[in-house]
This record gives sequence, structure tokens and C-alpha cells, in this order.
Amino acid sequence: MFPTGTAGAALFALRVSVAATLMVDGTAYWGLATSSWLHLGLAVPATFLCFGFLTPYFSALSCLIQLGMLLFASGQNEFHLMISAFNSGIVAVLGPGAYSVDARIFGRRLLSIPPHK
Repeated sequence: MFPTGTAGAALFALRVSVAATLMVDGTAYWGLATSSWLHLGLAVPATFLCFGFLTPYFSALSCLIQLGMLLFASGQNEFHLMISAFNSGIVAVLGPGAYSVDARIFGRRLLSIPPHK
């Protein structure tokens, strides 16, 4: 769940990519809404994805947000939104990787079982 090396770096890049597309798509499609709550609702999952904190939950939330944007896109860059939602779902399934807060909190642990006497 927490691969290191090239796979961990690729998961980090994928998390940052999902966070960036969430912010860019959110401001592009909901740019007319000037509510700071909406911007905060996009910034919190994006920030937590960048740091890798509770990654499966926030990437699933990101996927749902992007699917919601897809409903209101009405022919504008629907393919881009579908790929972004798909990438968010992939991050939710794969997990955060070794270069994340989740790896520090929930990382690998050494389980030692004492021998039977």
C-alpha cells in the first residue's frame, strides 16, 4: 500500500495531478460562483491530496466533485472531466504511496509474534 522508489514517486505525481485538475476544473466550471465556501471546498481536498492525508477518502471526494462538474459541463471538455474523475478513482484505489502523511501515520509496522512455549 505504501510503495517506495519510482512507484512511490509516480503516486506522488498522480496525487498532485489530481489535486491540480480539481482546482483548475473547479475554478473553470464554477468560476461564476464567488462563494468562498466553494473555493474552500475545492482547496481542502486538493491540499490533503498533495500532502497525502486520508488519500482514499479525499480522492473519492474529488472523484465525486468532478463527476458533479461533468453533469453541469454540458458539452464543454467532457472528456477532460471524465479522465480527471477516472484519475481520482485510481488514486482512491491505489493509495497514497510512501511519500505521504498516510505512510507516516498508517505505514508499515513490524509485527513480531512470540514463539509458542
